[in-house]
Amino acid sequence: MANTYSQIYIHIVFTVLGRQNLIPKQIREELHKYITGIVQKRDQKMLAVFCIPDHSHIFIGMKPTLCISDLVRDIKAGSSKHINDNQLIKGKFNWQEEFGAFSYSRSQIDTVIKYILNQEEHHKKKTFREEYIELLKKFEIEYDEKYLFKWIE
Repeated sequence: MANTYSQIYIHIVFTVLGRQNLIPKQIREELHKYITGIVQKRDQKMLAVFCIPDHSHIFIGMKPTLCISDLVRDIKAGSSKHINDNQLIKGKFNWQEEFGAFSYSRSQIDTVIKYILNQEEHHKKKTFREEYIELLKKFEIEYDEKYLFKWIE
């Protein structure tokens, strides 16, 4: 797409199926590298990725040649297959179908990267549910709680 110029920064959030704590620290680095590879193969720019036991945050500089939902589908399918094929956890691994995507300006890149890379500390003070609903409210996204992620109470 010659002469197409864009600046699109997207923070993507998605959870493990059933919000189970299935991502141990031991596989985190490998999972981050694998997800980064998927993003790069789709010709997008990985800015930050951090997976904690029950969900993941990804921050990407996107080109307008790719639909966000297609990229998320590829990340989820590819990383699930990698985890299962290499038996990185006991049992079967899947991501939930739903995801959140939030856009940021160039001036916010450093703040978002720090936020994502500091997830372990962040979740000592706030649950994922609180975090996610806070994001929806911050971006003034209307939602119905019954259609949010399948929460484990």
